[in-house]
Amino acid sequence: MFLPQVEQAVTDLSKFQAMVKLVAFSPFKSGTNALDNINSISEGVVHEDLRLFLETNVPKSGKKQKVTLGVADSKIGSVIPEELGIKCSHIGVVPEVIRGIRAHFHNMVKGLTELSSGKAQLGLGHSYSRAKVKFNVNRADNMIIQSISLMDQLDKNINTFSMRIREWYSYHFPELVKIVNDNYLYAKVARFIGMDISPIDLLNIEAFASKVISLTEYRRSLHDYLHSKMGQVAPNLGTLIGDQVGEILKLCKVGARLIAHAGSLTNLAKYPASTVQILGAEKALFRALKTRGNTPKYGLIFHSTFIGRAGTKNKGRISRYLANKCSIASRIDCFAEYPTKVFGEHLKQQVEDRLKFYETGDAPKKNIDVMKEAVVEASEVQEKLAKKEKKKKKKDKKRKSEAMDSTLETSQELDTSQEDEPPKKKKKNKVIENGSLLDNSVDMESEEPVKKKKKKKKKNQDQEAEVSMETAEVSMEMEDVEDVPKKKKKKKKNKEMKEAE
Repeated sequence: MFLPQVEQAVTDLSKFQAMVKLVAFSPFKSGTNALDNINSISEGVVHEDLRLFLETNVPKSGKKQKVTLGVADSKIGSVIPEELGIKCSHIGVVPEVIRGIRAHFHNMVKGLTELSSGKAQLGLGHSYSRAKVKFNVNRADNMIIQSISLMDQLDKNINTFSMRIREWYSYHFPELVKIVNDNYLYAKVARFIGMDISPIDLLNIEAFASKVISLTEYRRSLHDYLHSKMGQVAPNLGTLIGDQVGEILKLCKVGARLIAHAGSLTNLAKYPASTVQILGAEKALFRALKTRGNTPKYGLIFHSTFIGRAGTKNKGRISRYLANKCSIASRIDCFAEYPTKVFGEHLKQQVEDRLKFYETGDAPKKNIDVMKEAVVEASEVQEKLAKKEKKKKKKDKKRKSEAMDSTLETSQELDTSQEDEPPKKKKKNKVIENGSLLDNSVDMESEEPVKKKKKKKKKNQDQEAEVSMETAEVSMEMEDVEDVPKKKKKKKKNKEMKEAE
């Protein structure tokens, strides 16, 4: 019943003010205060300012009077009743009322205009979004995903192009295929060595070989980039699984493939060890479940060196153990403040000890003892990293303060120069205004100083002003002197007229 009336009143200010009245309004003290409030609301936490505002302005509900608080966010609506005991609602009429308040808020508060409220909302929105889109280590895993997929695509392209070069060049030099097996070296040889080939064919082969060489070189640089990125984002996972030696080029990151297959580092951290073990073998798993056969023992983890070194009987056991350690390493990398390689090295040593245990029967160290040692080492490394960060922050603060001081000094210099300039302009204006009065006095002077003044107008403006003021004083004195004898003559004439009478 009440909802259609509110919907109609939202568009009209007079109707809306008749239905909704402003009881209390508490503006934010500053932009940072507003940002803290909106961040706490987005996280579902009651800020101190909000708590104080609700306690002072919201009446307590009793038997006769029931009070419900309308809230736009459901998270904060579930937290307020638990902490303050105020009933909240975010459905029904509440969204329409909030929409009307947002539309007519500048008319409800005195001294607030639509332009100023829009600017405030825009600034708060920018600061809030900037804080949300801030660089996060866990989001840098997208670079790893894209680079590993690009590496796979480059491997395919290099293989197909190198096969094309072999077929093309073997017509002229068929023995080279047996001599040189590597695609990169074969492309280099095809570029520089040849038999009786026409120049047009040779140019085409050389151009194509140079393309393949550039692709392989780019693939190497991409691998170096991937290696450094893995050290930044997931150092423990990278040190645990290590690098697998491939046929075409040296290294191929198994950890990067796990992150790419999971979608992100956080998704990989959420997976249990059993899922990490089978990642990459989903087709075989579902086929085995359909046919009721044996499920696969390993997926992408198979490319690590540990499973290759294990015996046929122990491959399943070591893959399960390795998946367990991979899940631990990914969780440490995802949620640690200062990611280090310490835990990865200890986990790798545990896998090595487990391999020895399967081969020789030597009992490895307990997990608790190993983790205690790792925690001690990691705390030392974290302290060093924290000190480095503090030093960097201090340096940044010093640089900012120096820059601010320099800007203040320059602004003060500009202000002083601007304060000194206006009186000079006034003097010039005075000289120009008094120019008509000083024409006669200036003409009385000799012609030589006038010529000198014309030559030195730009350099000696102050001297001109002083000279002009002196000439003005001299002219005024001359006028006074001329007035005195005239008065004496008038007195003599008056005496003569009286005597004649």
